[in-house]
Amino acid sequence: MNTQPHLTLLYDAACPICALEMDHLRSRNQAGRLAFVDISALDFDAAKYGTTAQALDAEIHALLPDGSLLRGLPVLRQAYAAVGLGWVLAPTGLAWLQPLSDIGYRWFARHRRRLSACAAPAIAVLHEHRARQSSRQMADCHAGACTPRDPDRRRS
Repeated sequence: MNTQPHLTLLYDAACPICALEMDHLRSRNQAGRLAFVDISALDFDAAKYGTTAQALDAEIHALLPDGSLLRGLPVLRQAYAAVGLGWVLAPTGLAWLQPLSDIGYRWFARHRRRLSACAAPAIAVLHEHRARQSSRQMADCHAGACTPRDPDRRRS
């Protein structure tokens, strides 16, 4: 059995929007296709990945199983596909939309800290909602009313 992830995401957990997105992907990663590495961790070494901290900070990167690095929006497309949500970002890979999507992503990546600061109140509310939801699920499981979550089931 191959336990190596399909994609190792190198992301900035100090960025609230980035951390929120990775938390979402992590919650859907039941098959273990993704691994997550926080580039903002004190012991993180960019040289281990053959790049610099500055390059990794400029946009999201991912390590592929063959050791090569992928960067930018293709990382997110592959990550979403790995957790069964490929359809969400598939349009950003269409030939006529990809250039605009790539420009939009690079703009976001450059301004993510400022955007995170503006979105902080909404992100905090979302984190609280997810924490309450998780607590309810844990309480239900503890009470014996737990059923395995179907990752392919969409919520209404």
